[in-house]
Amino acid sequence: MSAGLFGLLDDVAVLARAAAASIDDVGAAAGRASMKAAGVVVDDTAVTPQYVKGVAAEREVPIIKKIAVGSLRNKLLFILPAALLLSQFAPDWVLPLILVGGGTFLAFEGAEKLWERVSGHGHAEEEGLGTEITPEQEKTMVAGAVRTDFILSAEIMVISLDSVAEEPFWTRLAVLAVVAVLITALVYGVVALIVKMDDAGIALAQRPSALAQRVGHALVKAMPRLLAIISVVGIAAMLWVGGHIVVEQLHHLAEEDFPLGWHGPYDVIHHLEEQVHDALGALGAVAGWLVNTALAAVVGLVIGGVVVAVLHLVPRRHAHPAHD
Repeated sequence: MSAGLFGLLDDVAVLARAAAASIDDVGAAAGRASMKAAGVVVDDTAVTPQYVKGVAAEREVPIIKKIAVGSLRNKLLFILPAALLLSQFAPDWVLPLILVGGGTFLAFEGAEKLWERVSGHGHAEEEGLGTEITPEQEKTMVAGAVRTDFILSAEIMVISLDSVAEEPFWTRLAVLAVVAVLITALVYGVVALIVKMDDAGIALAQRPSALAQRVGHALVKAMPRLLAIISVVGIAAMLWVGGHIVVEQLHHLAEEDFPLGWHGPYDVIHHLEEQVHDALGALGAVAGWLVNTALAAVVGLVIGGVVVAVLHLVPRRHAHPAHD
C-alpha cells in the first residue's frame, strides 16, 4: 500500500516537473518571440499616444483602456487563430511571404512619417488638435485606433510565430497567447504612464515640498521631449525592423526555391557584419550588430521610399502636370 502511494507521488512529481519545464519552455519562447517583435512594439507604443491628443485629461486612460481591449481582441480572436491555421496547413512559403508584406508596410510607414517631417505635410494634420471631442468622435477615434492596431498586432503575432514555427502546435498556441497578453499590457501600460506623466507632474508641482515641486516641473517639461524621442525612435524602429524582416524573409524564400526569393541583400549585410565583428575584437559583437541594424534601416528606407513615391509623389505629379 505504502509502496503504491509513494509510486503514485513519484509519478505526480515527474508530471509536475514536466509541466514546470513546459511552462519554462513557453516562457522562454515567449520572451524570444517578444524580442523579435520589439521594433513593432516600439512602433505601437509610439503611435498610440497620438490618439489622445486634444482629449480631456479624465478621458485619456478610459480611451487607452478601450483601445487596449480592442487590441487584445484583435490578437486573440482574429489574428491568433488565423496565424495558427496558416502555420499548420499552409505551404512553407506562405508565412515568409506574409512577413515580406508586413515588413514592406512597416518600412512604408517609417518612410512616410519621415517624408511628412521633411515636407511639412504632417503638421497640417495636427492643427485641429486641442479641442474637446464628443462621445461620437471618441467612438470613431477608438475604432480607428483599433483598426490601426490590427495591422501592428498582426505583424507582432506573425513575427512571434516565425520564431516558434518549429515548435508543436500547442506550444505555438501557448506562446502566442502569452505574447498577445504581455505585449498588450506592456504597450498600453507604458502609453497610459506616458500620457498621464504631465498630470502627475502638475500634481507634484502643487505640493508644498520643494523637492516634489522640482520633480513635478521636470516631468511637465520632459513630456514633450519624451514624446518627440519616442516618435523618432518609432520611425527608426519601423525602418530597421521593416528592412530586417524583408531581407531575412527574402533569404528564407530563396532557400525554399520560391521565385521571389533573393539571397543578395542578406549575404551583403552579413558579410559586412562579419568583417566588422572580426576587425574590432571585443567590440566586434556590438559593432557588428550596429552595422546590421544600420544597413537593415537603409534597406527599409529604400523600400519604404519607393512605396511612398508610388502612393504619394507619382499621383500628385499626375494631378498637377508640369507646365512647359
